Amino acid sequence: MALLSGVLMIVSLAFPVWRIILTAPQYAGRKLYVRLYAYPRITGDVREVSGLNKYVGFHFPDPVYLEPNYEVAETAYALPEWSIGPMFFVVLAIGAFAISLSSDATIARRLKLYFAGVIAAFVGLLAWAQVRLYQVGHNLDESAPMAGVEGFTPPVLGGYQIANISGNAWLDVGGYLLAVAVILLGTGVVFRDSEATIRELPEELPRVFKKGRDRIVNRIATRST
Repeated sequence: MALLSGVLMIVSLAFPVWRIILTAPQYAGRKLYVRLYAYPRITGDVREVSGLNKYVGFHFPDPVYLEPNYEVAETAYALPEWSIGPMFFVVLAIGAFAISLSSDATIARRLKLYFAGVIAAFVGLLAWAQVRLYQVGHNLDESAPMAGVEGFTPPVLGGYQIANISGNAWLDVGGYLLAVAVILLGTGVVFRDSEATIRELPEELPRVFKKGRDRIVNRIATRST
């Protein structure tokens, strides 16, 4: 599971990890897509979306250290960490590969620690991305055609509205691969000591959930007494 998880983390770099769908009156009946990679690359309806962004004073960020595949506005918000985005997933993948090579005596403990670290890393990444989205959304160009638009905070996942433009952000192919990688790690942690085969895992889930529930109930009962 750890080995497969590491492979998926590396493979995810070949695909966009995040996508945004936009709708606006100017494009009645048509949805505009932009797809973002873990490094400074955006694909989809980049030109059209860039035009909508400029309308309200919003610009794609400036990765600073790497040349992106889109034109960077002079007033674009600096996002230098985007240039080293792939290193985040490569480091996690190396950790997964190292876990898969651990001895039977240490792999269970290391897998649990690694899984906890991966969860913390992704939660931290999402939180930092949300902070950056707030900063970008509150760094609007005052010379935009539609003056007076208040700053806004696009969510990492979910819908939002700015002026007459509606947006929805969600995972793309690379993001789903990363989600599967985390699920595989969690599966490895939960079923590490199980003798069930992969085909038998669905039948094992109710037993695992019951065991976890009973453990929580027992801890609550112990503390209450």
